[in-house]
Amino acid sequence: MIDPFGRSVTYLRLSVTDRCDLRCTYCMSEKMTFLPKRDLLTLEELDRLSTAFITKGVRKLRITGGEPLVRKDVLNLIDSLSRHLKSGALDELTLTTNGTQLKNHAARLARAGVRRLNVSIDSLIPETYARVTRGGDLGGVLDGIKAATDEGMQIKINAVALKQDNADELGDMIEWAHGEGHDFTVIEAMPMGEIGEDRFDQYIPLSLIQEQFETRWQLTPLAHRTGGPARYVRVEETGGQLGFITPLTHNFCEGCNRVRLTCTGQLYMCLGQEDNADLRAVMRDNPDSDEALASAIDEAISRKPKGHDFVIDRPGSAPAVPRHMSVTGG
Repeated sequence: MIDPFGRSVTYLRLSVTDRCDLRCTYCMSEKMTFLPKRDLLTLEELDRLSTAFITKGVRKLRITGGEPLVRKDVLNLIDSLSRHLKSGALDELTLTTNGTQLKNHAARLARAGVRRLNVSIDSLIPETYARVTRGGDLGGVLDGIKAATDEGMQIKINAVALKQDNADELGDMIEWAHGEGHDFTVIEAMPMGEIGEDRFDQYIPLSLIQEQFETRWQLTPLAHRTGGPARYVRVEETGGQLGFITPLTHNFCEGCNRVRLTCTGQLYMCLGQEDNADLRAVMRDNPDSDEALASAIDEAISRKPKGHDFVIDRPGSAPAVPRHMSVTGG
């Protein structure tokens, strides 16, 4: 799959639910209205759509949410999709998770061939973590990470930089993560969906964060690229890898290799744009053949834009896109 700008699309992020068991302040409102369960694709439909993309050249599949592990029987889907790893059609099957359910599922994920996980943690101070997540238990998440590492999985910690909550803690978090053998990525707050607060109050450019890090460590730029949004450096004092995802201060779109499929079958060619394709309707209208589905995917890829329109430039700015991150998949 080649988009209009010559980029090869080899990475699908598949949301299996918009629901989450946390309410992170930068991500969603405290009182969210989630989709009715009847609107969600079945696990069989999620498998069918994923397989259609793999047939068309997707080599990496990431399961996302919301929080993917809160969806009932989602491990059955992951077990089924693992057949593409065994056949060689898929290079990697992975998840992004908040870690709250990880302790219970790490062993089965490992058996399915999941080798890497992204785990979102925005503070290692239990009180701060509970405030940012509106009630989350940091200890349970750390137990989940240990269970995953005991199963041989590699962990990358993701943290959103929040001016009022963790900006002064990020350096310590990185040293902890690297000491545990985990990579670490810092992310700028993204203006997606109404959250009941003004993101401008929490937004901090990662250029400022990087300047702080450079007074503490020697950072060596790395050539490592995944086709994704992160720029990577090595922290010489820890030996660990550090990524920066900067949707606002440094547009990361030039090498984009991914698309996002929601739990209702809407394909978004760009996280920061509203244009989408309804693959659920095509799939359900053609239950016995994937030919029309393949054509619909091709047509959607032909509309993939050059980049996003994220901006947080003043207090009170409306979200760049109205849907929450949990709807599209993180």
